[in-house]
Amino acid sequence: MSIFDQDIHKLEEKAVLIREDIIKMLLEAGSGHSAGPLGMADIFTALYFNVLNHDPTKPDWEDRDRLVLSNGHICPVLYATLAHAGYFPVSELKTLRKLGTRLQGHPHRSTLPGLETTSGPLGSGLSQACGMALAGLMDKKKWWVYCLTSDGEHDAGNTWEAIMWAGKNKLNNLTVIIDRNNIQIDGFTENIMPLEPLKQKYEAFGWHVLEIDGHNFEEIIDSCNKAKTIFNQPVCIIAHTIPGKGVDFMEKDYKWHGIPPDEKQAKQALHELRTLQGKIRSEHE
Repeated sequence: MSIFDQDIHKLEEKAVLIREDIIKMLLEAGSGHSAGPLGMADIFTALYFNVLNHDPTKPDWEDRDRLVLSNGHICPVLYATLAHAGYFPVSELKTLRKLGTRLQGHPHRSTLPGLETTSGPLGSGLSQACGMALAGLMDKKKWWVYCLTSDGEHDAGNTWEAIMWAGKNKLNNLTVIIDRNNIQIDGFTENIMPLEPLKQKYEAFGWHVLEIDGHNFEEIIDSCNKAKTIFNQPVCIIAHTIPGKGVDFMEKDYKWHGIPPDEKQAKQALHELRTLQGKIRSEHE
């Protein structure tokens, strides 16, 4: 599937707005994760504004696609995207991590529309997504299950149990998207616990694997559509991303994995993102 340049520009603009809100949310909260949410903004934008079959006015619609966020610490990007998609007011984003908020530091399913699971412990999301996918196949449903995972959480053994189980049960309605940003809280993944050859590992357990540029909207959308043509196998999309994408001083720096910007840093980050937004709009005019 190819999408028109005009549509790509709209997605690019939306992704920058979501990144701006991520910075504002983290600054207001005074805590939270920066690198992962910024790096995944393009993928979440593509999913909610092009790929997913969903309806913000009916978040519990039975035929909706299911999105499971396994690495719940990057929830600022999920919250910001849900708000821009119309699940709740954008103004509510400023309550991130505040006492009594619906926007917890990790997603809490029962408090916010659009959330499929409560996530916290890394490695549990894929097992939850497998259960949903199997239920969909058993009930002969046409909805799809997308599971968003981090590369670092592949250090967790229960992730690999789910990978084996999904391959065994041929969950062809399940697509996993890995945020392959090469960082985790203690450093670079290949120094902490090497994951390569990641593609071949998934293939060994019966998965069909695609590799993409996680900041290229056409590649993101094409890979999600291609996943639906794969017969008798779950699909893994390894999305190569840049942690901290869009903010120069955060990009590729693992130290930004789990910390928010201060006021000065947020001001600089927002300036960079607004400059980028202006560039995108000028190219579109």
